[in-house]
Amino acid sequence: MASTFTATAVPATLDPLVEPADALTSEEVERYSRHLIIPEIGTLGQRRLKNAKVLVIGAGGLGSPALLYLAAAGVGTLGIIDDDAVDLSNLQRQVIHGVADVGRSKIESARDSIAALNPLVDVRLHNVRLDASNALELFADYDLILDGADNFATRYLVNDAAAILGKPYVWGSIFRFDGQVSVFWEKHGPTYRDLYPEAPPAGSVPSCGEGGVFGMLCAAVGSLMVTEAVKLITGVGRSMLGRVALFDALGGSWREIKVARDPDAERITELTDYEAFCGIVPEAAAAKENTITATELATMLASRKAGLKDFDLVDVREPGEHEIVSIDGSVLIPQGRILAGEAWAELPQDKDIVFHCKAGTRSAAVLAAARKAGYQRVSHLDGGILAWVREVEPGKPVY
Repeated sequence: MASTFTATAVPATLDPLVEPADALTSEEVERYSRHLIIPEIGTLGQRRLKNAKVLVIGAGGLGSPALLYLAAAGVGTLGIIDDDAVDLSNLQRQVIHGVADVGRSKIESARDSIAALNPLVDVRLHNVRLDASNALELFADYDLILDGADNFATRYLVNDAAAILGKPYVWGSIFRFDGQVSVFWEKHGPTYRDLYPEAPPAGSVPSCGEGGVFGMLCAAVGSLMVTEAVKLITGVGRSMLGRVALFDALGGSWREIKVARDPDAERITELTDYEAFCGIVPEAAAAKENTITATELATMLASRKAGLKDFDLVDVREPGEHEIVSIDGSVLIPQGRILAGEAWAELPQDKDIVFHCKAGTRSAAVLAAARKAGYQRVSHLDGGILAWVREVEPGKPVY
């Protein structure tokens, strides 16, 4: 993972990212007094925070603690990018939302929580999905970006857009019990592409929704991301630029690795197709004749039970997901084993096979891999088990 290139010296200290605002009001002096009496922050540092504009990508697991602590610290302007709604399963870790927010827009829920904590913060909502068509325009209005995205395509997009605009960003990543944090800034040091020159094979790294995440890990990683943001804004301390902090929550330990800029890497000058770069196969890419609906699958299973039809229903999710909810008569073969080529012997080519996952994305990727491997009698469930529960067995749980 870490770069092995000869390091270009990363500055030991960085100039403050933001110029100070005008004098603090008496209310601000009282609110931020515990910062003001720290010599390294003081009134000048707090005025820089007041003048700062920070964009947070995602109001989810990492965005929740990050947004709350940025607001508490007195960052004057907070932007939030998210186009998702609050789900009950989010509340295990996304502490900026509450039960009353289920079904609401995440950015609106987050805005209300920030206002309740610090009404002095100007919150700007961006109810969009970040992509190559809007990233540069969105980033241009902010001093600093915090990337809490949960997928590789967005991480590379954030990296490249920030590099083109000359802006620093703080990156955080979580999975199960493990977290990572770093700062990337092409102007002064390495970028995310120096840490991960190539994206991992599609499907080889489950998302948090697929593999799970230890809820409390979000607080540890999110708060460290804010620590790095405040240091960049105020110019205090030693930045994580050129270093990656690795947290093992299960072992209760932190360690650090160094990452250096690749001296031969081409300068980033334009955005690209990040889903293609990451090898993502969108569900729409599967031919229509290879996609079945939940009601069609129910009919097929009834026919199989009556001895009128024979096929295999393969669940490509992770074991933990299968334990929560499954379709009777399915067999579990996780996507990773199939895409790695370990499970082809378990999948007969002379028999119809239907793949399914949670929502249809992973099963579409497995379907494409199976067809590439020579399988002809394969299809997948449109909408995954979420569609199955919604349309066939509404009494079963979702996650």
